[in-house]
Amino acid sequence: MPHDAHELSLSEVSVGLRELAFNEHTLHALQQKFSDVRPLLDAHLVGRVGRLDRGWSTILMSAAGEQVRTRNIGADVAVGDWVVLSEDLERVEVVVARQSSLTRRVSSDVVRAESHTVAANMDTVLVVQAADVEPNLRRIERELVLGFDSGATPVVVFNKCDELSESDIAKMMHNVQPVIAGVDAYAVSAKTGFGLDHLRNYTYKYESETPQTIAMLGASGVGKSTLINSLVGHEVQRTGEVREGDSRGRHTTTASELVQLANGGWLLDTPGLRVVSLWMSSNGIERAFADVFEASNNCKFRDCKHENEPSCGVHAAVANGEFTADRVANMKTLVAEEVTLENQQIEYARTQDKRGVRKTTSN
Repeated sequence: MPHDAHELSLSEVSVGLRELAFNEHTLHALQQKFSDVRPLLDAHLVGRVGRLDRGWSTILMSAAGEQVRTRNIGADVAVGDWVVLSEDLERVEVVVARQSSLTRRVSSDVVRAESHTVAANMDTVLVVQAADVEPNLRRIERELVLGFDSGATPVVVFNKCDELSESDIAKMMHNVQPVIAGVDAYAVSAKTGFGLDHLRNYTYKYESETPQTIAMLGASGVGKSTLINSLVGHEVQRTGEVREGDSRGRHTTTASELVQLANGGWLLDTPGLRVVSLWMSSNGIERAFADVFEASNNCKFRDCKHENEPSCGVHAAVANGEFTADRVANMKTLVAEEVTLENQQIEYARTQDKRGVRKTTSN
């Protein structure tokens, strides 16, 4: 544990780091790891991962553009991570404990017991969808679980609203209300700028001088790159064509990157995720389906599966129109996916133990 004499206040941290969104959580995490962080800060060994490219990390040392490029050797880093570099600046020695992380299971059919952290240390996750009168409620529910589990605040964003009439937008927002779990939801247009001020408000808190970090989660074709360009104020991401009929686009973002916005906030851009696989949900499912879990409190049996049991509170809620049977079915799918993953993790750990492979813990 650090000694009081060595503890710093946030105001003693360089302006350059604070402009990168270095906050109280990061300072506390560093001071929990090192008895004295002042030498690390004085030697300019602390930075933030700004970009990942095939084995290389670009570490931002200040918002003014100072950066270091290092190899990802033995370091499990994600864009947005705060890290401590070696004295020669050649490698990442420590990944600072994360405030939040957007993590999913790798999509490979072969490797099922490994996680992939898409983004780290964000304050808000924008769950971006393409505007549609009949939005994909099941995908929104799944992405909200990821958003809640990240530890950040999820916000649902419907982009490309310039393609809908006002009445269609109103209908879309009405149709999505049953599944957004009380989070904020906005209709915006990256093309016209409509509604973007709502999103900018999440990148800087008025009561704090510390800039905020937002991340975007969304499939290819929802207009994330265009939205980023609009928020930044100039083109930083290449945009691509979207196919007619299914609104799917090509992956125009191939590398994860931390982008500074005009108001000083930061945006974590990630490639579009066609497969959104959960990773060890903590309470994300409970929060995304809070209405279903509340109804389950009225079930006669504590172990009710909400199938054919008598006096099922969930079935009663469906019958009363509180939520749909499809919503319940999707929740069951996500719970089953989580149970399967947990079982795979247990089997994977057992296999590693048999091979004599020691477990490692992250910093």
